[in-house]
Amino acid sequence: MIKQSKNSNGANEIIVYTDGSSLGNPGPSGWGSVVSSPDGKVVELGGREKESTNNRMEMTAAISALRLIQERKLKGKIINVHTDSAYLLNGITIWIFGWMKNNWRNAAKDPVLNKDLWEELYKLTFDLKNKYEIKWTKVKGHDGVKLNERCDLIATSFSAGDKILLFTGNLKDYQKIF
Repeated sequence: MIKQSKNSNGANEIIVYTDGSSLGNPGPSGWGSVVSSPDGKVVELGGREKESTNNRMEMTAAISALRLIQERKLKGKIINVHTDSAYLLNGITIWIFGWMKNNWRNAAKDPVLNKDLWEELYKLTFDLKNKYEIKWTKVKGHDGVKLNERCDLIATSFSAGDKILLFTGNLKDYQKIF
């Protein structure tokens, strides 16, 4: 289920999957992340906001996963963040540099939406780049990618206010469950 990237040394790779959900957009919202470290540990994260958007939740999921990596000082050389959000992927890898250069204005000269989260995400990735190579990988949503589907379940459960147990433990145990 958790496979190392073909283009990297899997023994040194932290695998991250993220997703966000909003019922109503804006409306009750949730996010979910799965972080798997090279030492064989897996942590699921999730949360809820009473009123937010899907895009904000996609970003919150990534921020929360990267914050966990930073706080726990996980060992590894590469962080590979998987997302089904083109907004998140393009925003952090392409658009953000133009936004910052243009005083947080987009191509239409309007203020950039979610500036607070973009600034936080940029700072985290900037700080983490001192220790890790960060890769952003696009995955197709609702296409059977198990960890993406798990993040979707976590996010939608939180947005709906449903209870869901989050896993923390060994990869071997995680693979038996999911």
